[in-house]
Amino acid sequence: MLPDRLSSTFQTAAQGLALQRERISVASQNIANAQTSAPAGSENVYRPKRVQSLAPDQQKFLQVLSESVSSLTRTNPKHMATGVGNDPNGKKATGLGPDFQVSEQNNFRFEYDPNHPDADENGMVKYPDIDMVREMTEMVSANRLYEANLSSIEAEKEIIKRSLEI
Repeated sequence: MLPDRLSSTFQTAAQGLALQRERISVASQNIANAQTSAPAGSENVYRPKRVQSLAPDQQKFLQVLSESVSSLTRTNPKHMATGVGNDPNGKKATGLGPDFQVSEQNNFRFEYDPNHPDADENGMVKYPDIDMVREMTEMVSANRLYEANLSSIEAEKEIIKRSLEI
């Protein structure tokens, strides 16, 4: 059905926007906390974060494919009658955009600074191990991909608009 197809397109792009927004947010947090420390022995040191994107599972892909194929008009009943991806629970797929999760890393670096208030008995201060070049690259990349997702939404809106002019 056409409205489901349109909804799926927008949902997929929205999932992509959410992923890129989270990547920008995590990179910003990492940059902001690159020089934070905590008192010796404290576990309150900022832990660098990473966003891990997860591919949609195969069943979800087959479900979306099946819904797309079932909405087509067939001239011969034997065409595309494979029943691919039928969900026994009757659950509809919401889109094929990436899912993601944010995980904390236990990467730390130690610097010698005996005058720092958070230094341990050896004069070492524990900082999160954050690579500023990597974080800036993440932000630029996520920004570009965010813009690409916005472009796909605009293109779909233009397609809908032009199809209604006919």
